[in-house]
Amino acid sequence: MTKESNLTKWLALIAAFVITFAFSAIGAQFTPGEWYRTLEKPFFNPPNWIFGPVWTILYAAMAVAAWIVWREQGRVNVAKALAAYGVQLVLNTAWSWLFFGRHHIGLALVDIALLWFAIIATMLLFWRVTRTAAMLLVPYLMWVSFAALLNLRFWQLNG
Repeated sequence: MTKESNLTKWLALIAAFVITFAFSAIGAQFTPGEWYRTLEKPFFNPPNWIFGPVWTILYAAMAVAAWIVWREQGRVNVAKALAAYGVQLVLNTAWSWLFFGRHHIGLALVDIALLWFAIIATMLLFWRVTRTAAMLLVPYLMWVSFAALLNLRFWQLNG
C-alpha cells in the first residue's frame, strides 16, 4: 500500500466518523427536557444515563461499517449502499426532532418504523459489498427495534 493510499484510507475513516457523528450531534440538540419527564413511561424504559454510552458505541460501529464499505468502492459499486446509509442517518436524526423537539410521539413512531426498514435495506446493501460491514449494524438494528417498542408504548400511554 502506498503512503498516499494509506493516508486516504485514514482520512476516509475520519470522514466517516465526522459525518456519522455530525448527524448524532444534530439529533442531540433535541433533548428529553421537562416534557419528557412528565410522560408516563413503560416499565421497561431504561434509565436516561444508558442512552449516551449506547448511542456512542452504535454510532462508532456505524461509522466503521460505512468506512469498510467505502473502501470497497474500487472493487464493487458502493453508491447505493452508502446512499441507504445516508437515508437511515437522516431518519435517525429526524426521530429526535420529532419525538423530543416537536413532541410528536405518533410521527416519531412512523419515523422509527421507516428507520427500521432503512437499516434493513442498508444492511442488505452492505452485505452485498462486505458481510463485516453489515454485521456491524446488527447491534444498531437491535437497539432501534427496542427503541421502536419503547416509542410504541410511549404513544399508547401518552398519545
